[in-house]
Amino acid sequence: MGVVRVYLFLFLFLLLSVCCALETQSLLRLKESLTNSERALASWIPNVSPCSGSWTGVVCFDNVITGLHLSDLGLSGPIDVEALAEIHTLRTLSFVNNSFSGPIPQFNKLGSIKSLLLTQNNFSGSIASDFFSPLKSLKKLWLSGNNLTGSIPESLTELELLKELHLEFNSFTGRIPNLRQELRSLDVSNNKLEGPIPEKMGRFSARSFEGNEGLCGKPLEKTCDDVISTMLPAAGKVGEEEYESGWAKRVIVVMVVAAVAAVIFLFASSSSRRRREGDFRAVSRSSNAEEVVEVQVPSVRAERREVGGNNKRGEIVIVNDARGIFGLQDLMKATAEVLGNGGLGSAYKASMTNIGLSVVVKRMREMNKIGKDVFDAEMRQFGRLRHPNLITPLAYHYRREEKLLINEYMPKGSLFYVLHGDRGLSHSELTWRTRLKIVKGIARGLNFLYTEFSTYDLPHGNLKSSNVLLTNDYEPLLSDYAFQPLINPSVAVQALFAFKSPDYEQNQKVTQKTDVYCLGIIILEVITGKFPAQYHSNGMGGTDVVQLVHTATSEETEAELIDSELQSESSNSRNQMLKLLRIGAACTESNPEQRLKMKEAIRRIEEVKV
Repeated sequence: MGVVRVYLFLFLFLLLSVCCALETQSLLRLKESLTNSERALASWIPNVSPCSGSWTGVVCFDNVITGLHLSDLGLSGPIDVEALAEIHTLRTLSFVNNSFSGPIPQFNKLGSIKSLLLTQNNFSGSIASDFFSPLKSLKKLWLSGNNLTGSIPESLTELELLKELHLEFNSFTGRIPNLRQELRSLDVSNNKLEGPIPEKMGRFSARSFEGNEGLCGKPLEKTCDDVISTMLPAAGKVGEEEYESGWAKRVIVVMVVAAVAAVIFLFASSSSRRRREGDFRAVSRSSNAEEVVEVQVPSVRAERREVGGNNKRGEIVIVNDARGIFGLQDLMKATAEVLGNGGLGSAYKASMTNIGLSVVVKRMREMNKIGKDVFDAEMRQFGRLRHPNLITPLAYHYRREEKLLINEYMPKGSLFYVLHGDRGLSHSELTWRTRLKIVKGIARGLNFLYTEFSTYDLPHGNLKSSNVLLTNDYEPLLSDYAFQPLINPSVAVQALFAFKSPDYEQNQKVTQKTDVYCLGIIILEVITGKFPAQYHSNGMGGTDVVQLVHTATSEETEAELIDSELQSESSNSRNQMLKLLRIGAACTESNPEQRLKMKEAIRRIEEVKV
C-alpha cells in the first residue's frame, strides 16, 4: 500500500506540473498577442510559476490560476482568447482602463468565466444577440466607457446568475431587454436607448438611466404616455427616501409648494390654538397680521429661564444666534419648499429674504416622551456646540404632539445628493482631494461628538451620507446627531440608520462601534461612488458595498472598485484611495469585536494623504 501511495503522489505531482506548464505557456502566448506587453508584463517569464506571486495581475488560489487583473497597463492589440480558454480554472478577467479597440473579442468561449470587466477601453461595433448565451456562470459584466453600438444583446436575459451589469457611456440603441434577474447593480446611462424601462428595473435610481433621451417610465421623470413632457423642477436637495420615490413625489411637491409655508406654521396663529391633534392646516397668506402671535425670542446669551413660564404657544426659541435673530413673522413671510420625508419626520426649506437667511424646518413627532424642561435643556446643549464639521441648530419650537428643529439651509445639499442625486451638477467636482477632505471632516466631526457625548451608546446614531451636509467649498457638516435618547425607542429602531446595522439585526444591540459601521459605509460609498443598498429600507436596489468590498479584498481586486470618476488620478493617489477603502472595510466588519474602534478609525483616516 505504501508503494501505491508513493506512485499516486508522484502521478498527481507530475499531473499538476504538466498543467502548470501548459497554463504558463498559455499566458506567455497571451502576452505575445498584446502590444506594450514586454514592458507592462515584464514579470511574465518562463521557468517561473505564474502563482509564485511575481507575475503582474495573475491571481491564484491554492496554486491554481483563478483570475487575470490586467488593469491600467496601457495594453492594446488583439487578445488571444484561445490561449485564455486553455486556462480552465479562470474565473475573473479584467482589462479595465487599457487601449484595446475593435470588436469585442470572443470572450464567450470562456464558458466558466464569472467576472468580465472591460471598462474604459475603445471597443467598438455591435455585439451579436446570442453572444452571451454560452456564459452561464457570468455574474459581473462591465462594458462601460467604450464605443459599442447596436442593441443590447438579448442573450443577457438568459444569464440567471448575473448580478452586475454596467453598459454606461457607450452608444447602444434600441430598447432595454427585460432582464428578470435580481441584479444588485445596473447602469445603462449615457447611451442612445429608447422606449419604456422594464418594470422590474424601476427600483434602480434615475442615475442608472440618465443620458438616454428616448427612455421613459420609472424611475425617470418621463412617463411613457407623454415622453415629450417637460421635466418638473426638483423641490430641493433630497435625502435617499425621496430619491428612491422619484419624480412621482415631486409632482405632489410642485402642487403643494405654494401653500407649504402657511401650512408649516399654522400652530402660531392664535385663532388655531385649540385645533385637535395640532396638525398643520392651510392658512391664507392674507391673514390679518394681528392674528399672528408676536414671537419673543431670547438670545442664546441671555440668562436661561424655564420654557413654560412666559412663553406663548407658538414661540420659537433661539438657541444659537450665530445667524442672527428671527421670529415667527419672518417665517410667515418666507417662501417655502418641501425637501422630503426622512426617518425622523418631514423637512421644509423656508427662505426669509427680508433678513437674508434660509433655514430648514424639521418637523419631528416622535419625541413625545420628552417634557419641555428636558427638551429645552437638550436643545440648548446642541445650540452651544461649535465645530467646523457640525451643523448647530438655530432654534426650536416645542409642543407636546410634535417638535420643530430649525437649522441653517445648505444650498449644495447633502453628500448623498452630490454623489447620487445630480451627477451633472457636482459629481465632476468630486476629485480625490475633495473626497478625502469630506471623509476627514466627517471623522473630525465624529471625534468632537465622541468627546461631547462620550457616555451615549450612539453619539451620532443616524450617520449616513444624506445626513452629511456640504458647504459651498465641500466642508462636511454632520446633522441629525445624538437623537437616540430623545426618540421613542420603538421609533428609533425604524428611524435611525444605526439600527439597520448587523449589530442590531443579529444581536438586537447597538454600541459606539455601530457608529463605526455607519462611518465605514460612507467611506465605501465615497470611494466607489456606488449607491449603498444598506440605505434602502426594503433591501432592494443599490449595491451591497460591504459585500462588494470584502469580496474584492479576498480576491485582491479592490482597485477595480474605485469610482471611474477618479481613474485619471495618479497612481500614488490611487494607492491612498485603496488605503482609505481598506479602512472602510475594517470599519464594516460584521463582528463588532473585529471592527475598528472609532478612535483608531479616525487616526487611520488622518494618515491618508492626497
